[in-house]
Amino acid sequence: MTHDQAQILMDKLDDLLEAERDALLAGKIDRIAPLIEDKDRVVGALNALETPPNGLDLLHGKLDRNQTLLNGALIGIKRVATRIATLRRIRETLETYDSDGKRRTIQGEVVRKVEKRA
Repeated sequence: MTHDQAQILMDKLDDLLEAERDALLAGKIDRIAPLIEDKDRVVGALNALETPPNGLDLLHGKLDRNQTLLNGALIGIKRVATRIATLRRIRETLETYDSDGKRRTIQGEVVRKVEKRA
């Protein structure tokens, strides 16, 4: 592979990394999966080179930056899921304390009733 082809691959990877960063910062998580697939293809092509091209350090730094952003997004998603589960539990039960200071759980009554009118 020529130097020009290697540079084209590196430029493509740089563009993908910037697009991934922009999507993460904007909260557009649905755009990440296609970018990861494209990144995998470009990285595979770069790994197939006989000699690694110069300038990979900058791309490596961007890869690390995006990995940090991805990890942060994952932590945020997990926290939201935990909060939603907590809100569901609160909606279905009431936890309180009795006069002795013991914890007491009161199960909520979920009434699901459909009334059909003509």
